[in-house]
Amino acid sequence: MVGTPKLDRIDINILSTLQTQGNITNVNLAEAVGLSPSPCLQRVKRLEKAGYIQNYRAVINLRKLAEHVTVFTEVTLADHRRKDFVRFENEIRKHDNVVDCYLLSGGYDYLLKFVARGVSQYQEIMEDLLERNLGIDKYFSYIVIKPVVEKHSVPIQDLVDRD
Repeated sequence: MVGTPKLDRIDINILSTLQTQGNITNVNLAEAVGLSPSPCLQRVKRLEKAGYIQNYRAVINLRKLAEHVTVFTEVTLADHRRKDFVRFENEIRKHDNVVDCYLLSGGYDYLLKFVARGVSQYQEIMEDLLERNLGIDKYFSYIVIKPVVEKHSVPIQDLVDRD
């Protein structure tokens, strides 16, 4: 990561706090990480500029908002040339109901996470994808019965190198 600032303990604490409390005030953030407000804000701006902080957002309680279904889908492509992956990925990015998509190694090529009004809407989306001739050889769908763990943060302290 050439050109990115080296992170110290305070930077890590800022990132950890912001990922769980994105709407925290600068004054409260500064207090939480042991800084005065001005240097804290300077650090946040530096972390944003360096790309460590991509954006701020609200996590919506979908169960309270509307009936919906979450479906995980394994997708295997018929061919494995670079252009086949690029075509599939470009098209899948256009679908708002696809909330996550991962290219994997192993028994299938992609794992997708869909959120839809119901199973019938999900099936319509899959039929549309199949009709587009994106090279999908086969797919398997797994309907989520209930979420057991849904974390919107990662253990930053455990992931970074310790000095």
